[in-house]
Amino acid sequence: MGRDDGGGGNSSYGRKAFSRSKAHFADRITADGRDGWPVEAGRYRLVVSRACPWASRALVSRRLLGLEDALSLAVTDPLQDDRSWRFTLDPDGRDPVLGIRYLSEAYDRRGTGYPGGVSVPAIVDTADGRLVTNDYQQITLDLATEWTALHREGAPDLYPKALRDEIDAVMDDVFRDVNNGVYRAGFATGQKEYEEACTALFRRLELLAERLERQRYLVGDTITEADIRLFTTLVRFDAVYHGHFKCNRWKLTENRVLWAYVRDLYRTPGFGDTVDFDHIKRHYYQVHTGINPSGIVPLGPDLSGWTAPHHREELGGRPFGDGTPPGPVRDGERIPARGHP
Repeated sequence: MGRDDGGGGNSSYGRKAFSRSKAHFADRITADGRDGWPVEAGRYRLVVSRACPWASRALVSRRLLGLEDALSLAVTDPLQDDRSWRFTLDPDGRDPVLGIRYLSEAYDRRGTGYPGGVSVPAIVDTADGRLVTNDYQQITLDLATEWTALHREGAPDLYPKALRDEIDAVMDDVFRDVNNGVYRAGFATGQKEYEEACTALFRRLELLAERLERQRYLVGDTITEADIRLFTTLVRFDAVYHGHFKCNRWKLTENRVLWAYVRDLYRTPGFGDTVDFDHIKRHYYQVHTGINPSGIVPLGPDLSGWTAPHHREELGGRPFGDGTPPGPVRDGERIPARGHP
C-alpha cells in the first residue's frame, strides 16, 4: 500500500509496532452499481505506484484482462513527500486527467479524517475527482469478476468459480506470511517480533516451493489471482526484502523452484512488463528513512538472470487457459529501459 500513516510517517518505520491498515474506502465498482459505482468504460482512473506490491497487483490484472482502454492509468512518483503520493512524473507535476498534484486531493474530496493515510492502489471517479476505493484486497477480484463486459477478447479467468475456495485459502496463507510477512519482518521493533515474522515467512516460502515443484501454477493449471499476489512480493524479494527488510535466510535466486516460478511469470506477458526495478529500489531505500536513514540505494542485485531459461513449461499448464496473451504494452505505459533487466 505504501502508506503514510500520519503518525510519524515513513520515518517511524522500525520505531513503532507495524500494523497493516484495512482499506477505509471499501466501496466496490460493480456491474450492477449496487454501491453507487457502476462499471463504466472511461469513467474511472486507476492510481498506482510501480514500487508498491499492492498496487502492482492491479497493474498486472489490468494488463491481463485488457482493461487499458476502459480504466485509465495514473502512475505516481516512487518518492513521496510529507503529503504522500504525488504526480511529479507528469508535466507540471499534475495528473493530466484528474488535474491534481497529490493523490490526497482525491481522498479529501471523498472525506476527511480518514484513518490509514493515503494509499495505492486507488480508483478515482474522473467525473468529480473523488476517491472511489482503496480496497487493495478487493480491487483486483472485482476487475476479474465485475468488469467482465469490458474484458478483452481472450482474457483469462483469473478467479474461476470452481477453484475459488482453494484460491482463497492459498491467498490467505500468502497474505499473512509472505505479502504482509516481509513488512512485519522489515518494520519489526524488536528481535522476537522480527524472528517470528521472518521464520513464518521462510516456512511459508518453503511450503510454496514444495507445492510449485509439482505444478506450474499455485491453483489449477492456469494463472489465477493467487499467482498475481505471490508474484508481486517475489519479484521484489532479492532487490529489497532480502537486504532492506532483513529477510535474508536465503535469496530467491538460491531457491531453485521459486526462482524458476517467478521467472516464468516474469516472462509471461502482463507480468514482467509492469515491473520497474528502478522505482522499486528507489522507493524502499529512499522513502523508508526509519530503517535506512542514509537513503543510499544499493547497486545490486544483478538483474540479468531474470531472462534466463526457466524450464517451467515442462510441468505443463496453460498460462491463459482457453484465452490468449495480452497485446503489446501501450507506448504511454512502457517502462524506461533502466527499469528492466
